[in-house]
Amino acid sequence: MTKKVKIKLTDFECNLLVNGMNEFRNKLLEKDLPTEDVDELLIKIIDKSERRW
Repeated sequence: MTKKVKIKLTDFECNLLVNGMNEFRNKLLEKDLPTEDVDELLIKIIDKSERRW
């Protein structure tokens, strides 16, 4: 069973998390490694964010 965790982030923290995950994704792409897991996490972060992108 997978445990779900909820955290509250400020707009700045959410932006920092998304940018960091995107940089990590870009590094994976440069190395021709799969990005599916990172993609899913980025989508979850952005979808659950109250911030309008």
